[in-house]
Amino acid sequence: MTDDTKITRRSGITEMRKRIAGLRTRLERLLLWRVWERMLEIEFIDRSVALAGKAFVSFFPLVIVVAAFVPERIRSSIITSVTARLGLRGDALVLAREAFASSDDVRKATGVLGLLLTIFFATSFTTALQRVYLRAWRRPPRGAGVGAYWRGAAWLLVALVCLALLGGLRGALGGGLGFGLFAIVALAVTSGQWWFTAWFLLLGEVRARVLIPTGVITSIVTAAYAASATVWMPGVVTSNEAQFGFFGVALSLVTWFSGAAICVLIGACAGPVLAEDTGRVGTLVRGGESGTLTAGARPSLPPPARELGLRDAFRSTEGS
Repeated sequence: MTDDTKITRRSGITEMRKRIAGLRTRLERLLLWRVWERMLEIEFIDRSVALAGKAFVSFFPLVIVVAAFVPERIRSSIITSVTARLGLRGDALVLAREAFASSDDVRKATGVLGLLLTIFFATSFTTALQRVYLRAWRRPPRGAGVGAYWRGAAWLLVALVCLALLGGLRGALGGGLGFGLFAIVALAVTSGQWWFTAWFLLLGEVRARVLIPTGVITSIVTAAYAASATVWMPGVVTSNEAQFGFFGVALSLVTWFSGAAICVLIGACAGPVLAEDTGRVGTLVRGGESGTLTAGARPSLPPPARELGLRDAFRSTEGS
């Protein structure tokens, strides 16, 4: 290899590196890139697995138990809402409804004390959900205490009311034009629910206005995910049930919850990125004000001191 060839090759490599660096610089200016960086910061893979696991072992059983204790009409609305969100139909829908079928047996096996304990353990899901929002907004953590449990129970009540409301509305409006109206109302209700979730679990320290994008984005992404589930979820349920029996249905639910957790994390991370933007988007979100926190709120934690990579999404630094 001649010296001219070596020089030409080095020049080409240098030029390519410059182009890659320039492309990265342009990408880093995009809001989507900053959302991705915020997701890496909160270790979104590790966080989504934890959130999905909590949802499956605590929140979903709570829905089944509470549905057994409420009047039949409300119970039917909750079941309708849950199975619609899961995207179940046909044989898969029949299999999932079997978990809700025997309300008398559930009541006898659970009792009032069991119901209270179920609610108590279900607050572990809200604790995991709160960690997501605290990390996304770089808020300092709060120690566990009585306040964590009553906040968790209050959020669970709101979530169950929304499930019952949307399930009853879906049944009342039916299909056709009624379904279009239901989709609009459901989007508004779930946007409000996720906006309230972020504000409530962030302890009211973040201004309510700047949390609106979090509610809207989470609602849109989860609705799109639920719509896609109608295509693939029935096949997953029936296939897993044929291989593993009722345990296969449980595996299918874990799969669905894992995807849903990613959707929640996207909304949680997009909110602070939009609110902290120095351009027109951030000005609009903040309503012309400079800050995102309420008066008297504790200062936010600093951003990461190093550049994050994909491997950070799989690790948990909590408590370290």
